[in-house]
Amino acid sequence: MNWIVDNLGLILELTGIHLQQSAIAIVLGFVLSVPLGWVAWRYQLVKGPVIVLTGLLYTIPSLALLILLPSVAGYPARSPVNLIIGLTIYAVAILVRAVSDGLDSVDPAIRQSATAMGYGGFRRFWTVDFPLAGPVVLAGLRVAAVSTISLATVGILVGVTNLGYLFTNGLQRRILAEVFAGVIAVVVIALVIDLLLLLLGRALMPWTRAAKTPSAARQTATLRAAA
Repeated sequence: MNWIVDNLGLILELTGIHLQQSAIAIVLGFVLSVPLGWVAWRYQLVKGPVIVLTGLLYTIPSLALLILLPSVAGYPARSPVNLIIGLTIYAVAILVRAVSDGLDSVDPAIRQSATAMGYGGFRRFWTVDFPLAGPVVLAGLRVAAVSTISLATVGILVGVTNLGYLFTNGLQRRILAEVFAGVIAVVVIALVIDLLLLLLGRALMPWTRAAKTPSAARQTATLRAAA
């Protein structure tokens, strides 16, 4: 406990760095996954290959990926960019399926109603399809966020500084309090981000609170509100 109090400034600094690296990767992963998930949902011939190939990305060992990426792209392995790109790849592996499954969950009758009301494809996607797919997408985003925050600690093994420093340094110096501080900091970040995503989802998708309302009725109500 004395070590934590004496090094609180270091812990807070590493926490900020860790949060920044993770947040950038989560946002990039989400932005890239929306069009990929839409392609997988829209074109059935490529759905299988897209889902399988993006899913296989998650099977690549994180340390190996962080070593291979710099050799291919030509940037330094110790650069935060290396870690952010690696984390983005893992986020995409989770979120593409979530986006595709979310769009699949939308009642086809709702889409037909939107088209009959004069919605074009682009407008219908952003005002009807994607909002109604929101609960499934949000669930995938929460998983991806927690996974990203946890995986980010691996960056220290290639020289990228974040909360992973507390693990390696604590183990080398046999300071269990330092390792414990790193674990707690990572868990706290993950819980805070997960809570913020949950609150954001409730704010942007208020219809999800009506648990007793039939799904089709909720989607129809959303369509009318969007109109």
